[in-house]
Amino acid sequence: MEDLKKIITEVKARAGGIHISPRKARLVARLLKDMPVETALSQLKFLVKKAARPISKLIDSAVANASHNHQIEKERLFIKNLTIDGGPVYMRYMPRAQGRALPVRKRTSHMNLILGVGKKSIARPAGKKPEPKPEEALQAVKAPEPEETKPSRFSFLRRKRKEGSGPQLPPKQDPKGKHYTGFDRRGNMGS
Repeated sequence: MEDLKKIITEVKARAGGIHISPRKARLVARLLKDMPVETALSQLKFLVKKAARPISKLIDSAVANASHNHQIEKERLFIKNLTIDGGPVYMRYMPRAQGRALPVRKRTSHMNLILGVGKKSIARPAGKKPEPKPEEALQAVKAPEPEETKPSRFSFLRRKRKEGSGPQLPPKQDPKGKHYTGFDRRGNMGS
């Protein structure tokens, strides 16, 4: 009776004592929630955060667990839950003035990852585009209608005054009545 295989719906992986503060690691973890594994790994590759590397290693470990232990393909996996918990805090001391020492807390993190297993492939194979349905193909042939463009808020900066349009301002004049063509820092005004 117990010959029926148990249906696997999730795969777990854990990394403990990672030398990064939980608060900083959670910034990366929140980005990856409900993402397919392929997409998450490509996001982490280009993310400039210290937590990106240990989290990507953790995802790789969970994918290896899924493929080796349960024979689940990588394309079916998505990130169901990724929690970052605080680990032990190492105390170090920073020397300060007049013989004092102030504590420095070196925080660590425990990372727990749960990958969900989809019924069918989530990520499409790289290099292949999905074939359009006949209705979509007809819509692609139609020329898109030009959208009404709003003028930019800063178009007044680019506008050139045409002669005869708008109020004409007199050229700037010197209060003494002289017209100067140049100015230098020494106070000598060229004419």
